[in-house]
Amino acid sequence: MSLVVYDTYAWVEYFIGSEKGIRVREYLRSGGVTPSVVLAELARKYLREGFRPGEVEKRLEFIASRTAIAPIDVGLSLRAAEVYLRLLKRARERSLRTPSLADAIVYATALVTGEDLLTGDSLFEGLDSVIYLG
Repeated sequence: MSLVVYDTYAWVEYFIGSEKGIRVREYLRSGGVTPSVVLAELARKYLREGFRPGEVEKRLEFIASRTAIAPIDVGLSLRAAEVYLRLLKRARERSLRTPSLADAIVYATALVTGEDLLTGDSLFEGLDSVIYLG
């Protein structure tokens, strides 16, 4: 399997062990990239759900040990801003949820690295360079 960029959705499915998570595990054998903002989103989600900080840290460390963590730099910041405007326009046209800046950073990471985004988020369904878990 080819390398992919993992979004928050993909990691959540992985950790709950769903059928979609099993598909994520298959991609994980090849490694890949996780945008740094995904780590922050996961930490927020799990702490909000009552996970102990140590357990959250273990999950984040697991991700960092299995994938490259893509930082937000100047080039990615500019690309994410451009991507955000495109995602926002598309979301309005299709009555989808409003994208977040994190969504734009994640998709821009895939575009900048040349890898496909692995996600089940309907915001990205049908876009170029996206593997949709459905």
